[in-house]
Amino acid sequence: MSTNAIAKRYAKALVQIGSEAGSVEGFSSELTRFSALLTDSRELSAIFANPAYGIEAKKEILKDLVAKLSITPMISNMLMLLLERGRISVLPLIAESYGAFADELSGVIRPTLSSGLPLEAAQIEEIRSALAKSTGKKVELKVEVDPSLIGGVVTKIGGKVFDGSVRTQLARIQDILQKG
Repeated sequence: MSTNAIAKRYAKALVQIGSEAGSVEGFSSELTRFSALLTDSRELSAIFANPAYGIEAKKEILKDLVAKLSITPMISNMLMLLLERGRISVLPLIAESYGAFADELSGVIRPTLSSGLPLEAAQIEEIRSALAKSTGKKVELKVEVDPSLIGGVVTKIGGKVFDGSVRTQLARIQDILQKG
């Protein structure tokens, strides 16, 4: 089974447990914090991956980290399970999948809006409300400026791209002119 499939299984189970306990956001925060710690600390990742360190030594390190980060027992137990099964390295993927499942559960989408020039707050709000109206979900918009677009906007929602940029329109015109 691929690591992505494994991550999705753990994440889905954890979202269900979090939903029943009313702790979806709290679990997300804890997973993100611990995942960032693993990602940022090469030494820590190396210790958990190194078979020369015994499982008991790794468990003690994990217990200390969980205590310092004030991780809840549910997430702590999951981290211990991942460690025992040799899957602690999958945690960043689990955290990412968890975020996606949690957003789906709470009806949130996180599109990215790229524009050629900085947009005014009113324009951003207008786009946000149009996306919310068309999708029926709460929209948490990430706004970027990409000077290569020349003008217009590109919106990415999940795997879909809505391209209204001047660059793309010029490329279409060029293609039409070349084909005759």
